[in-house]
Amino acid sequence: MSTIITIGRSFGSGGGFIGQAVGKKLGIPFYDNELISKVAEESGYSKSLFADGEERRSLFSMSSFFSTSRLGVIDSGYVNDNVMFKIQSEVIRSIAEKGDAVIIGRCADYILRDYKCLSVFISAPEEYRIQRLMKEEGLSEDDAEKLMRRKDRTRQTYYNYYTFGDWGQASNYDLCLDSSVLGIDGTADYIIDFGRRAGLIK
Repeated sequence: MSTIITIGRSFGSGGGFIGQAVGKKLGIPFYDNELISKVAEESGYSKSLFADGEERRSLFSMSSFFSTSRLGVIDSGYVNDNVMFKIQSEVIRSIAEKGDAVIIGRCADYILRDYKCLSVFISAPEEYRIQRLMKEEGLSEDDAEKLMRRKDRTRQTYYNYYTFGDWGQASNYDLCLDSSVLGIDGTADYIIDFGRRAGLIK
């Protein structure tokens, strides 16, 4: 049985760092936006196909995203985000089919809903997230709060649009955690312990 873990996260909660820690502790591959883009590129797509895809739904020029017209899906010279989501889904499923993986964001929990995997959502109180963003990004409190709210809003819109579900709603996931309680490392350990108890991690 492969170990597949998907991690959704509110912005500033440290979900990406937690996913990376889980992968490192288990000795399995970790895929964030950059690495998913690399897999897509190796499959014949341009790396820029996945750039900011989670943050918007609009039309883009076909030539901006494909190194080859592999799909042949052309509508007046444009490819829309529904096609992009289909490609993203194919790439994420190909990652899961290869074996163990920790996959961050990208509606992976929904895309892999027919796979045996552990789905996790990471959040934290707003003040905690704002403070993390101020420290990590060098932002003022006001700018950190605005960025957090904008990113949360766009992630929610993206997830809800493509999954017909509710981003961050506990019933969509096997496990929901507040990262401010145990921190990055402790939260990663908790996910691993839960997954093993649930029979979803080897």
